[in-house]
Amino acid sequence: MHPGRLFRNSLESNKPLQLVGAINAYCAIQAQKSGFKALYLSGAGVSNYSLGRPDDGAALTLDDILIDAKRIMSVTNLPLFVDVDTGFDDPEKTAHLLSKQGVAGMHMEDQVAAKLCGHLPGKQLVSKHDMKNRIQAALKGKTDPDFVVMARCDALSVEGFDAVIDRSAYYADCGADMIFAEAMTKLAHYKDLKQAINVPLLANITEFGKTELYTTQQLNAHGVDIALYPLSAARAMMKSSQDVYHVLKRDGTQSRSLDKMQRRDDLYATLDYDAKVDQAAQMPIETK
Repeated sequence: MHPGRLFRNSLESNKPLQLVGAINAYCAIQAQKSGFKALYLSGAGVSNYSLGRPDDGAALTLDDILIDAKRIMSVTNLPLFVDVDTGFDDPEKTAHLLSKQGVAGMHMEDQVAAKLCGHLPGKQLVSKHDMKNRIQAALKGKTDPDFVVMARCDALSVEGFDAVIDRSAYYADCGADMIFAEAMTKLAHYKDLKQAINVPLLANITEFGKTELYTTQQLNAHGVDIALYPLSAARAMMKSSQDVYHVLKRDGTQSRSLDKMQRRDDLYATLDYDAKVDQAAQMPIETK
């Protein structure tokens, strides 16, 4: 089954579907073993943690996304959904390469190319017509009909909620398979928006942003089909590593930080280390 179809099917059996961020292959394994049904690769996550750069769209490339996506998909059979910012100047090529590689879907936003994090002030939007061109180019480029093209609407802080409804409904009419409503500030926004569109709706439940950390029960009751947690695990990882570095430098030993660390036996269990070593040992040795 194509990953896009698997992702679409997961929406039918999970209300809402929890879409969790994985910034690398090991995180993807952890998420799958925790019982999640779909994975997400954040553009900010690639920029921040793979490249060591801000999420400003200046350094991130499609190749960066493809590299991290390939590594994640090599260790899990869960569908992977990816963030492609504004489409990397060529949404048709972007959708083509991602769908060809086996990614389940992607979302593009309606910001200008010099985009900002969706929860920061000062965002600028392209016209509805320009976003239509992005959506239809991506639809043209995908190699599998089940590949999901999602439109992200960043209009709330720029043009107001009426514009969110207007733009989102328009994007759906232009062929977007799903809608991503960014930085909503009221739970009721989701219910009102869902009534205006005829496609699945995503809520970004990211930390330290404009949106409260609503529960899955609250989101389900307000029409949300997908609850996104783009960087929850990554933020916890980075805070822990920062604390370990500080302690190690201050004390000259890591002994006070052991409770923050994953034990070796837990690592090996997560990776099925013993089974893979046994499998490798049983493989015949080639002779020339």
